[in-house]
Amino acid sequence: MKVSIIGYGEMAKAIASGLKGEIEFEVVGRDENKLKEFAEYYGCEYYLIDGYDISGKIVILAVKPYALQEVSMRIKGEAEVLISILAGKTLVELQKYIKSKYYLRAMPNVAAKYKASTTALTGDEEAREIGETILSKIGEVIWVNSDDEIDMATAIIGSGPAFLAMIAEAVSDAGVYTGLKRDISEKLTRGLFKSFAAMEENFATIKNQVMSPKGTTAEGVFTLESEGVRGSIMKGIINTYAKSKKI
Repeated sequence: MKVSIIGYGEMAKAIASGLKGEIEFEVVGRDENKLKEFAEYYGCEYYLIDGYDISGKIVILAVKPYALQEVSMRIKGEAEVLISILAGKTLVELQKYIKSKYYLRAMPNVAAKYKASTTALTGDEEAREIGETILSKIGEVIWVNSDDEIDMATAIIGSGPAFLAMIAEAVSDAGVYTGLKRDISEKLTRGLFKSFAAMEENFATIKNQVMSPKGTTAEGVFTLESEGVRGSIMKGIINTYAKSKKI
Protein backbone atom coordinates (compact mmCIF):
# COMPACT_ATOMS: atom_id res chain seq x y z
CA MET A 1 0.00 0.00 0.00
CA LYS A 2 1.25 3.46 -0.93
CA VAL A 3 -0.29 6.80 -0.05
CA SER A 4 -0.03 10.13 -1.88
CA ILE A 5 -0.14 13.10 0.49
CA ILE A 6 -1.21 16.31 -1.24
CA GLY A 7 0.09 19.18 0.86
CA TYR A 8 3.13 19.82 3.03
CA GLY A 9 1.79 21.92 5.89
CA GLU A 10 1.81 21.12 9.60
CA MET A 11 -0.89 18.45 9.44
CA ALA A 12 0.72 16.80 6.42
CA LYS A 13 3.99 16.71 8.36
CA ALA A 14 2.28 15.29 11.42
CA ILE A 15 0.68 12.53 9.35
CA ALA A 16 3.95 11.79 7.58
CA SER A 17 5.73 11.50 10.92
CA GLY A 18 3.18 8.96 12.09
CA LEU A 19 3.19 6.97 8.86
CA LYS A 20 6.98 6.92 8.49
CA GLY A 21 8.25 3.37 8.75
CA GLU A 22 4.69 2.02 8.69
CA ILE A 23 3.23 2.83 5.27
CA GLU A 24 5.01 4.03 2.12
CA PHE A 25 4.01 7.52 1.02
CA GLU A 26 4.89 10.31 -1.40
CA VAL A 27 4.23 14.04 -1.17
CA VAL A 28 2.67 16.32 -3.78
CA GLY A 29 2.61 20.12 -3.89
CA ARG A 30 3.42 23.23 -5.90
CA ASP A 31 6.56 24.59 -4.22
CA GLU A 32 9.52 22.44 -5.25
CA ASN A 33 11.82 23.76 -2.53
CA LYS A 34 9.32 22.87 0.18
CA LEU A 35 8.69 19.51 -1.46
CA LYS A 36 12.41 18.71 -1.49
CA GLU A 37 12.75 19.68 2.15
CA PHE A 38 9.75 17.52 3.08
CA ALA A 39 10.96 14.56 1.01
CA GLU A 40 14.48 14.69 2.42
CA TYR A 41 13.25 14.87 6.00
CA TYR A 42 10.69 12.05 5.70
CA GLY A 43 12.56 9.91 3.19
CA CYS A 44 9.92 9.87 0.47
CA GLU A 45 9.47 10.77 -3.19
CA TYR A 46 7.92 14.08 -4.22
CA TYR A 47 5.99 15.35 -7.23
CA LEU A 48 4.84 18.74 -8.42
CA ILE A 49 1.09 19.06 -8.36
CA ASP A 50 0.60 20.47 -11.87
CA GLY A 51 -0.61 17.57 -14.01
CA TYR A 52 -0.16 15.06 -11.17
CA ASP A 53 -2.16 11.92 -12.00
CA ILE A 54 -4.09 10.49 -9.05
CA SER A 55 -5.50 7.59 -11.07
CA GLY A 56 -5.81 4.45 -8.94
CA LYS A 57 -4.07 6.06 -5.97
CA ILE A 58 -4.94 6.38 -2.30
CA VAL A 59 -4.79 10.12 -1.71
CA ILE A 60 -4.68 12.03 1.57
CA LEU A 61 -5.77 15.59 0.85
CA ALA A 62 -4.04 17.77 3.45
CA VAL A 63 -4.27 21.35 2.18
CA LYS A 64 -6.16 24.36 3.50
CA PRO A 65 -9.91 24.14 2.87
CA TYR A 66 -9.89 27.19 0.61
CA ALA A 67 -7.37 25.46 -1.69
CA LEU A 68 -9.71 22.62 -2.68
CA GLN A 69 -10.79 24.17 -5.98
CA GLU A 70 -7.25 25.14 -6.93
CA VAL A 71 -5.97 21.62 -6.26
CA SER A 72 -8.77 20.17 -8.36
CA MET A 73 -7.68 22.28 -11.33
CA ARG A 74 -4.05 21.16 -11.08
CA ILE A 75 -4.44 17.39 -10.79
CA LYS A 76 -5.90 14.85 -13.18
CA GLY A 77 -7.32 11.34 -13.14
CA GLU A 78 -9.55 9.46 -10.73
CA ALA A 79 -8.26 8.26 -7.37
CA GLU A 80 -9.11 4.90 -5.85
CA VAL A 81 -9.72 6.45 -2.42
CA LEU A 82 -9.67 10.12 -1.46
CA ILE A 83 -9.15 10.77 2.26
CA SER A 84 -9.75 14.45 2.99
CA ILE A 85 -8.74 16.13 6.25
CA LEU A 86 -10.18 19.48 5.13
CA ALA A 87 -12.32 21.00 7.86
CA GLY A 88 -15.85 21.87 6.78
CA LYS A 89 -15.61 20.41 3.27
CA THR A 90 -18.40 17.87 2.87
CA LEU A 91 -18.31 14.61 0.95
CA VAL A 92 -20.58 16.20 -1.66
CA GLU A 93 -18.14 19.08 -2.14
CA LEU A 94 -15.22 16.69 -2.48
CA GLN A 95 -17.13 14.72 -5.12
CA LYS A 96 -17.80 17.96 -6.99
CA TYR A 97 -14.13 18.90 -7.27
CA ILE A 98 -12.02 15.73 -7.22
CA LYS A 99 -12.75 12.43 -8.94
CA SER A 100 -12.40 9.29 -6.86
CA LYS A 101 -13.97 5.86 -6.68
CA TYR A 102 -14.47 6.21 -2.93
CA TYR A 103 -14.48 9.17 -0.55
CA LEU A 104 -13.59 9.48 3.13
CA ARG A 105 -13.43 12.46 5.45
CA ALA A 106 -11.03 12.28 8.39
CA MET A 107 -10.16 14.61 11.23
CA PRO A 108 -6.87 13.73 12.93
CA ASN A 109 -4.90 16.07 15.17
CA VAL A 110 -1.29 17.17 15.49
CA ALA A 111 -0.54 14.32 17.90
CA ALA A 112 -0.33 12.18 14.74
CA LYS A 113 3.41 12.89 14.72
CA TYR A 114 3.66 10.92 17.97
CA LYS A 115 1.30 8.19 16.70
CA ALA A 116 -1.14 9.48 19.33
CA SER A 117 -3.86 11.14 17.25
CA THR A 118 -7.52 10.45 17.84
CA THR A 119 -9.01 10.51 14.35
CA ALA A 120 -12.69 10.71 13.42
CA LEU A 121 -13.53 9.06 10.09
CA THR A 122 -16.62 8.83 7.88
CA GLY A 123 -17.60 8.28 4.26
CA ASP A 124 -17.99 5.31 1.93
CA GLU A 125 -18.23 2.04 3.85
CA GLU A 126 -16.42 0.29 0.99
CA ALA A 127 -13.27 2.28 1.82
CA ARG A 128 -13.61 2.19 5.60
CA GLU A 129 -11.12 -0.64 6.10
CA ILE A 130 -8.48 1.10 3.97
CA GLY A 131 -8.98 4.36 5.83
CA GLU A 132 -8.83 2.71 9.23
CA THR A 133 -5.73 0.70 8.26
CA ILE A 134 -3.85 3.86 7.24
CA LEU A 135 -5.04 6.18 9.98
CA SER A 136 -4.57 3.60 12.76
CA LYS A 137 -0.84 4.02 12.14
CA ILE A 138 -1.08 7.53 13.59
CA GLY A 139 -3.31 6.65 16.56
CA GLU A 140 -6.87 5.64 17.40
CA VAL A 141 -9.62 5.83 14.76
CA ILE A 142 -13.27 6.45 15.62
CA TRP A 143 -15.86 5.89 12.87
CA VAL A 144 -18.72 8.41 12.84
CA ASN A 145 -21.84 8.36 10.71
CA SER A 146 -22.04 11.62 8.80
CA ASP A 147 -20.45 14.84 7.58
CA ASP A 148 -22.11 16.70 10.42
CA GLU A 149 -20.61 14.38 13.02
CA ILE A 150 -17.16 14.94 11.49
CA ASP A 151 -17.69 18.69 11.88
CA MET A 152 -18.70 18.14 15.49
CA ALA A 153 -15.65 15.96 16.05
CA THR A 154 -13.44 18.61 14.45
CA ALA A 155 -14.31 21.02 17.25
CA ILE A 156 -13.11 18.47 19.80
CA ILE A 157 -10.36 16.49 18.06
CA GLY A 158 -8.92 18.99 15.62
CA SER A 159 -9.14 22.20 17.64
CA GLY A 160 -9.06 20.54 21.06
CA PRO A 161 -5.26 20.47 21.45
CA ALA A 162 -5.25 24.28 21.28
CA PHE A 163 -7.96 24.49 23.95
CA LEU A 164 -6.22 21.99 26.21
CA ALA A 165 -2.92 23.82 25.69
CA MET A 166 -4.59 26.97 27.01
CA ILE A 167 -5.92 25.08 30.03
CA ALA A 168 -2.56 23.40 30.63
CA GLU A 169 -0.76 26.74 30.41
CA ALA A 170 -3.17 28.22 32.94
CA VAL A 171 -2.69 25.27 35.32
CA SER A 172 1.10 25.53 34.99
CA ASP A 173 1.02 29.31 35.50
CA ALA A 174 -1.07 28.81 38.62
CA GLY A 175 1.56 26.44 39.95
CA VAL A 176 4.23 29.07 39.37
CA TYR A 177 2.05 31.67 41.07
CA THR A 178 1.78 29.51 44.17
CA GLY A 179 5.57 29.12 44.28
CA LEU A 180 6.59 26.16 42.11
CA LYS A 181 9.54 26.46 39.75
CA ARG A 182 8.42 26.66 36.12
CA ASP A 183 9.94 23.35 35.04
CA ILE A 184 8.42 21.50 38.00
CA SER A 185 5.00 23.03 37.40
CA GLU A 186 5.11 22.06 33.72
CA LYS A 187 6.12 18.48 34.56
CA LEU A 188 3.31 18.20 37.08
CA THR A 189 0.81 19.57 34.56
CA ARG A 190 1.89 17.13 31.85
CA GLY A 191 1.70 14.34 34.40
CA LEU A 192 -1.82 15.44 35.31
CA PHE A 193 -2.99 15.18 31.69
CA LYS A 194 -1.30 11.79 31.30
CA SER A 195 -2.91 10.50 34.50
CA PHE A 196 -6.34 11.80 33.52
CA ALA A 197 -6.15 10.20 30.06
CA ALA A 198 -5.54 6.80 31.68
CA MET A 199 -8.74 6.95 33.76
CA GLU A 200 -11.66 5.08 32.21
CA GLU A 201 -14.48 6.21 34.51
CA ASN A 202 -16.98 8.76 33.20
CA PHE A 203 -16.02 12.36 33.81
CA ALA A 204 -18.55 13.03 36.56
CA THR A 205 -17.36 9.97 38.50
CA ILE A 206 -13.75 11.14 38.31
CA LYS A 207 -14.72 14.55 39.67
CA ASN A 208 -16.79 13.02 42.47
CA GLN A 209 -13.98 10.65 43.44
CA VAL A 210 -11.61 13.58 43.97
CA MET A 211 -14.09 16.09 45.42
CA SER A 212 -14.61 15.41 49.13
CA PRO A 213 -16.94 17.39 51.43
CA LYS A 214 -15.54 20.79 52.43
CA GLY A 215 -12.24 19.80 50.82
CA THR A 216 -9.68 21.68 48.76
CA THR A 217 -11.02 20.28 45.49
CA ALA A 218 -14.54 21.36 46.39
CA GLU A 219 -13.24 24.89 46.91
CA GLY A 220 -11.55 24.83 43.50
CA VAL A 221 -14.61 23.42 41.73
CA PHE A 222 -16.81 26.08 43.33
CA THR A 223 -14.43 28.79 42.10
CA LEU A 224 -14.32 27.44 38.55
CA GLU A 225 -18.11 27.12 38.42
CA SER A 226 -18.52 30.64 39.81
CA GLU A 227 -16.24 31.98 37.08
CA GLY A 228 -18.22 30.18 34.37
CA VAL A 229 -15.27 28.11 33.18
CA ARG A 230 -17.40 25.15 32.14
CA GLY A 231 -19.76 27.33 30.10
CA SER A 232 -16.86 29.16 28.45
CA ILE A 233 -15.27 25.90 27.33
CA MET A 234 -18.57 24.60 26.00
CA LYS A 235 -19.22 27.87 24.17
CA GLY A 236 -15.75 27.78 22.61
CA ILE A 237 -16.29 24.27 21.23
CA ILE A 238 -19.83 25.01 20.05
CA ASN A 239 -18.64 28.15 18.24
CA THR A 240 -15.80 26.17 16.67
CA TYR A 241 -18.33 23.70 15.30
CA ALA A 242 -20.49 26.54 13.98
CA LYS A 243 -17.47 28.07 12.24
CA SER A 244 -16.67 24.77 10.53
CA LYS A 245 -20.10 24.89 8.86
CA LYS A 246 -19.24 28.23 7.27
CA ILE A 247 -15.87 27.34 5.72
